[in-house]
Amino acid sequence: AVPARRSVVAAKVVVMGAVMLGVGTAIAAISFWVSQAILSGRHAGWSITHPGALRAVVAVALLAPACALVGMGIGALIRHTATTIVAVVVVLGVIPQFFNSHQHRWAADVGNAMLVNAHARLVYPFAFGGRYPATITGSWIVYALWPLVAITLAMVVVQRRDV
Repeated sequence: AVPARRSVVAAKVVVMGAVMLGVGTAIAAISFWVSQAILSGRHAGWSITHPGALRAVVAVALLAPACALVGMGIGALIRHTATTIVAVVVVLGVIPQFFNSHQHRWAADVGNAMLVNAHARLVYPFAFGGRYPATITGSWIVYALWPLVAITLAMVVVQRRDV
């Protein structure tokens, strides 16, 4: 009997995505409300209706499931825990640092397509300038594409493995 590997991966995606969405939402909400409670005492707080505040909270909440699903996709490809951890850190944290320059269009495009840079653009929209800044819409697309590609990769890899 051949196990239904795609069904198992799909179940893992749903469970991991839901759990990490809950974790990310809790962290984002608690962080926002606690920081705003502290800042309001200094008359520097923002409400959730402040322009960009809700977008930043949602971007923070969605970062956990996005990274977890990317890690799952890389893990399905590599199949070794320690190597997967290193690969995820390199792919999500190290490689984007090489593409922070906005001097060349190609480097800016690659940098704008990185998950961590999309997150930064959504949370700190006014901190990005340069000649080729990412757009808010483009950053949301990056947020959606990274996990989607990782899930697709995991589905394809587990189906073709051990055939």
